[in-house]
Amino acid sequence: MTYTLVTAWLLLVAAASPAQEYDKDSALTISQAAIGTRLDNYRLRDAHGQAFDLDQFRGRPLVVSMIYTSCHHVCPMITRNLVDNVDVAREALGDDAFSVVTIGFDWKVDSPERMRQFAVQQGAAGLPNWRFLAADATTIDALGENLGFLFYPSAKGFDHLTQTTIVDRNGVIYRQLYGVDITTQALVEPLKELVFDTPRSAGLVEHWVSTFKLFCTVYDPNSDRYRFDYSIFMTIAVGLLCLGAIATFIIREWRNAR
Repeated sequence: MTYTLVTAWLLLVAAASPAQEYDKDSALTISQAAIGTRLDNYRLRDAHGQAFDLDQFRGRPLVVSMIYTSCHHVCPMITRNLVDNVDVAREALGDDAFSVVTIGFDWKVDSPERMRQFAVQQGAAGLPNWRFLAADATTIDALGENLGFLFYPSAKGFDHLTQTTIVDRNGVIYRQLYGVDITTQALVEPLKELVFDTPRSAGLVEHWVSTFKLFCTVYDPNSDRYRFDYSIFMTIAVGLLCLGAIATFIIREWRNAR
C-alpha cells in the first residue's frame, strides 16, 4: 500500500510539472491510495500555541479535516457541516468515543491564533475532543502526503479536494470522505464501525456489548439522528423464546418416547 501511495505521488508530480496544475482525478487517486496506510506522528501547535503530537489521539478513532483560514467559502462550509455531523455522532456514540482535528495547511497564514479565530467563527470553539492545529511547512507537506491530501496555490487561494479523513484507533487511515456537505450517515457509519469494533482482548462482556451497540444503533432519516433500536432486542427475545419452546417440546417428546 505504501508503494502504491508513493507511486501515485510520483505520477502526479510528473504530470503536474512544471506548472503544478491541479488535477482532480489525480488528486483523488492519491487520496484513495492513502487508505490503509499508517498516519505517522507529527508535532503541531494547538490554538494556544502549545506543542501537540498527533500520537496523543491514538487509542480512539480520529477525524481529520484540512482547511486554510483565508478561505471564505468552501472551508467554512466544510467545517460547519462537520460541526453538525459531529454533534449527531457524539449523541449516538458518546463525547469521548472519537476525536476531531482541523489543521490549517496554509502554513504562512494559518497560525495558532488564526486557527483559534477560525474555530470561533465556525461555531466549533470549545467543543469536546476537537483541536484546531497549525504547523510549519515541512510538517504540513509531510502530513498532506501521508493523508493523500494534495493542494496547490491558485489565483483564488488553493486548489484541493474537499477531503475529510477517518483514522482508526491504531492510526491507520480507514476512510476518505469527499464533499462540502458530507451526509450524517457518511460520517457516522464508519465511526460507528470503529468505535464499536471492540477487540476481544478488551474482555468478552465488553466485546459483546459493543457488538450489540453496533447493530442496534440505527439512523432515523426523519430526524437525521441516530437512536437505539429496542425492537431488535424484542426480535431476539421472541426468537430465543421460540427456540426455547421448540427445544422443550423436542426434549419432552424424546423422554415420552423412551
